Amino acid sequence: MAFFYFLFLFTLLSPSSSNDLNSLTYIVHVDHEAKPSIFPTHRHWYTSSLASLTSTPSIIHTYDTVFHGFSTRLTSQEATHLLTHPHVISVIPEQVRHLHTTRSPEFLGLRSTDKAGLLEESDFGSDLVIGVIDTGIWPERPSFDDRGLGPIPTKWKGQCVASQDFPATACNRKLVGAKFFCGGYEATNGKMNETTESRSPRDSDGHGTHTASISAGRYVFPASTLGYARGVASGMAPKARLAAYKVCWSSGCYDSDILAAFDAAVADGVDVVSLSVGGVVVPYHLDAIAIGAFGAIDRGVFVSASAGNGGPGALTVTNVAPWMTTVGAGTIDRDFPANVKLGNGRTVTGVSVYGGPGLDPDKMYPLVYGGSLLGGDGYSSSLCIEGSLDPSLVRGKIVLCDRGINSRAIKGEIVRRNGGVGMIIANGVFDGEGLVADCHVLPATSVGASGGDEIRRYISESAKSSRQPTATIVFKGTRVGIRPAPVVASFSARGPNPETPDILKPDVIAPGLNILAAWPDKIGPSGVTSDKRRTEFNILSGTSMACPHVSGLAALLKAAHPDWSPAAIRSALMTTAYTVDNRNERMLDESTGNISSVMDYGSGHVHPTKAMDPGLVYDITSYDYNNFLCNSNYTGTNIVTITRRKADCDGARRAGHVGNLNYPSFSVVFQQYGESKLSTHFIRTVTNVGESDSVYEVKIRPPRGTTVTVEPEKLSFRRVGQKLSFMVRVKTTEVKLSPGATSVETGHIVWSDGKRNVTSPLVVTLQQPF
Repeated sequence: MAFFYFLFLFTLLSPSSSNDLNSLTYIVHVDHEAKPSIFPTHRHWYTSSLASLTSTPSIIHTYDTVFHGFSTRLTSQEATHLLTHPHVISVIPEQVRHLHTTRSPEFLGLRSTDKAGLLEESDFGSDLVIGVIDTGIWPERPSFDDRGLGPIPTKWKGQCVASQDFPATACNRKLVGAKFFCGGYEATNGKMNETTESRSPRDSDGHGTHTASISAGRYVFPASTLGYARGVASGMAPKARLAAYKVCWSSGCYDSDILAAFDAAVADGVDVVSLSVGGVVVPYHLDAIAIGAFGAIDRGVFVSASAGNGGPGALTVTNVAPWMTTVGAGTIDRDFPANVKLGNGRTVTGVSVYGGPGLDPDKMYPLVYGGSLLGGDGYSSSLCIEGSLDPSLVRGKIVLCDRGINSRAIKGEIVRRNGGVGMIIANGVFDGEGLVADCHVLPATSVGASGGDEIRRYISESAKSSRQPTATIVFKGTRVGIRPAPVVASFSARGPNPETPDILKPDVIAPGLNILAAWPDKIGPSGVTSDKRRTEFNILSGTSMACPHVSGLAALLKAAHPDWSPAAIRSALMTTAYTVDNRNERMLDESTGNISSVMDYGSGHVHPTKAMDPGLVYDITSYDYNNFLCNSNYTGTNIVTITRRKADCDGARRAGHVGNLNYPSFSVVFQQYGESKLSTHFIRTVTNVGESDSVYEVKIRPPRGTTVTVEPEKLSFRRVGQKLSFMVRVKTTEVKLSPGATSVETGHIVWSDGKRNVTSPLVVTLQQPF
């Protein structure tokens, strides 16, 4: 009877309405156990149910592994009707996500010549498979060569989906799988333009090739981009296998496709999922990435996700579900100086990886600011937007453009087309002093906000005295051994966690600024269509680049410790992370030059060698996450949507609160409602993964204005694998704050056995209600 009701429900929906302008893509969660036995598969059930609507049923994807259900186009009225069906659990509107767009292995302490250490202990990750959900892959690059690799792991069930420009032979013992998912993209945008995009796993953007080689690229020598960053390129886990899942297209990455990729990756047998895309933070039951990631970790698959590039502002971090490892970006000890020499003798520091013909070193060029050119609207021309520059005022000159709105590389193309001989991109106040090096199509460099102000003042003062301002750009190549490093990248998204403030995000940071990695043919290094230069490697920046560093490290840790869960791997990375730079001083924030905080870097910068032997780990099970969701006031239906299992919320709430999730960091938010004394407690359980008969003693650095106690103060382990619990009590007093204001104080808790330090940040936030 239920099946016939399902059919009847869909006959109520207009056959034409699913494709009209008012329809949207929805992901439908269905009770998979309710499938009538007359249908051999769930897809047959869903398709038959939709057959009364159209001769071509509008199912986009079905989901069987990390989620149960399908995606389809519906109007809002149809979606509301669908929710009344007894076997439909939830209907989730689709989001469109966007990409978060070497020397780094050496900077992280991973050297192929070491006879001991993480690379050696893990056999370079050779039996692990990393699934990269991104823009696809360019399989012919040397980074994906399978020389010297053993047979494909027997557990692997994936395949190489062949198409016109991607033969099955493109896969090998390194690239063991490649698939693409475009149903959601085409459901919204219509049939793709195959003259500009590849209906295949082939990468027509570059982002996916770059991230895949960061996580698991082979050793390649020589490697460079336009002569910059010469040396050996390799990924974090050089022998790990790769599987590419293409979900991102010209207009973005669609939730229905992302969820299908998660479903396929976990069914195929990946060990790690690397995801460098994100979007608006929504509750977890409406977040397809959070749902797919939970299904993955529930099967023992580690999920690494980029934190986003919305920094340096607060509350910008994305991909914040506590079962994902959220990765921010830091710098490495290498940069590419390209300084501006002004006509007044002053020099403004900048960065660039421009590799074409340079400017005449003995000549100073006329300098203009786009925002002060006549004939434009000022604002558009200041940003060097298409159509805003007058060629007669730009020709033969270096143009100063403000950062923002259009891409930095596109600004250069616009200046070049209008006759400019060079370009300087100046950060705005929000960007601060954070600099990103780009492969420009003309001589160009990027300068910080203060440098931009100095150049504008020089131009203005020259105009007042009727003198022609002049400048040139001096490119200095590659410089290594930079101090300080690491520094938190300006663009790296920051906390606090907008969905669950009690869970500190990001979790860690990793190299994400100016990272060298593989790049496709047919795409210029600037990404600009007119750029006909070709290079095997490119230098990009973003938390997109930081995320696959952690994905590769997770594969190495999983190979070295096959029994570790995704939560244990994350714990090892977090509790061994560091917060000092190569001067042995506290890490700085690139945007301001000031000391950074846990809201910027979470637990700190990853330290792979120490993560291999963390001593203790904070493990978390799927049932712990269920309890967390209960204590976060998610409904039973919401929880089933995320976890595919019912929760005993009464028991969970009796057992604790949101902060009692067994997370490797501690965060509490106190609302000041007039109580002078505020207090809470955390309960944590640690598992001994170090040595038997080991004793750990606690060291506490309490946040300013708080009292912190830990009971017991000593943990004595008799064997490896033993679990012991402790309680942390936090007491503080109300402080005077204006309505809506917040006070954040940080400290840490360290368990030490004299050899290992298991460190957790402790954050206390006081908020004054409006």
